[in-house]
Amino acid sequence: MTLTSFLLFFGIAILMLILFIFATYFIARLLCDVAMNRIAPKFMKDRESVLTKITGSDAFVRELFNKERYLSRENTEQVEIVGYDGTRLRGHLLEADEPKRIIIAVHGWRGSWSRDFGIVSEYFKNNSTVLYVEQRAQQGSDGEYITFGICERYDIIEWIKWVVKRFSRELPIYLLGVSMGASTVLMSSNLGLDAAVHGIIADSGFTAPDDIWSHVVRHNLHLPYRLYKRRASAECKRRTGHTPLECSTLDAMRGCTTPVLFVHGTDDSFVPVEMTYENYKACNAPKRLFVVPGANHGMSYFVDKSGYESEIERFFCQYD
Repeated sequence: MTLTSFLLFFGIAILMLILFIFATYFIARLLCDVAMNRIAPKFMKDRESVLTKITGSDAFVRELFNKERYLSRENTEQVEIVGYDGTRLRGHLLEADEPKRIIIAVHGWRGSWSRDFGIVSEYFKNNSTVLYVEQRAQQGSDGEYITFGICERYDIIEWIKWVVKRFSRELPIYLLGVSMGASTVLMSSNLGLDAAVHGIIADSGFTAPDDIWSHVVRHNLHLPYRLYKRRASAECKRRTGHTPLECSTLDAMRGCTTPVLFVHGTDDSFVPVEMTYENYKACNAPKRLFVVPGANHGMSYFVDKSGYESEIERFFCQYD
């Protein structure tokens, strides 16, 4: 190889390396924008299914739409608190006439209180007062970034304090979460929950922020997450002061003493059911597991209403 050929080859190699580093940085930053930013990138509009792979029958879509509209029109009391770091958080309180318990309901990633709980809201309405919270950086709550439970878990503690102050400790409190909301309430479980919290219901939760990022990037986007993991973690740290590696649902479960009902569908295309199996196995508190065959992400109640209600009634009867 002549000197000229060597220099040409070396120059091309350096250029390729620079392009690779730039592409890795760009893709990692774009992934963080999609995952964390309050306002998703414009190109993601109406394309969330690319990430989640969630599909539902026409019957499910109709019921989801109708129940979301129904719940959003309920005569709820809008309430606000200040989070642990000064972030203003909003919730919607729907009081029952003769409640047996109080439920703090926590929606998922890029979800909403009325959409994520519309279908199940009528079941809880008759015997439970429900506080539907809006997660930070979503809907009516302040905040710039979604942190997949890392910061949100501390918000749950503040909501519990608000409920105790408002209603004292006369009624048992339950934490209910779906998707990221499930992981949020599970992650809060080892932070010293008030004794008024009698149980947690976690529907379709993941094992850790980094785990769900890895799963979606590798299985749904078909990209090699290991190439972007370090850069994405650094970008997350730069934006929020936290990394997706610093806490996990599994760690919280090992220190959990509050009874937990785990729920998941076998056909979940967004958060694999295996993650709930891992959470269940790691949980050191009294626990139950309800798995719904054929249910996709967050659709277990729609697929098996009677089974879901029976499990929750059994859970309430045991821990009220």
